[in-house]
Amino acid sequence: MKRITLLATMAVAVCLGFPALLFAHSAAQDKPSDVAGKWALTVQTEAGTGTPSVEFKQDGETLTGTYSSQVFGEQKVTGTIKGNAVTFSFTASLEGNTVTVTYSGTVDASSMKGKVTIGDLGEGTFTGKRQ
Repeated sequence: MKRITLLATMAVAVCLGFPALLFAHSAAQDKPSDVAGKWALTVQTEAGTGTPSVEFKQDGETLTGTYSSQVFGEQKVTGTIKGNAVTFSFTASLEGNTVTVTYSGTVDASSMKGKVTIGDLGEGTFTGKRQ
């Protein structure tokens, strides 16, 4: 009888404790990566290579900041970071046309990489290093 009681107690503990452990593990994985600070980017498109920079402020999953390049000058950016998935964008004028530039990719502690879309004009790839 003691053995059955012990097994039943262990089963209840496992059933109650295991989901809590899974939830804690899942919550830790969902925490957004820290991207706050300055990043040096390298952008590769059919038109050539550029080396813009971006500086992020981060509030949880929300990003704001400033993008700077020779082509677009200084622009205010907004974006999100969910886990290690980063997306940020800005709207600028290029040759008299308004274009939305969107970066989307992944980030780790000191680097990021992904795709950049320049309105309907084209797309390319980017890498970034934390400064």
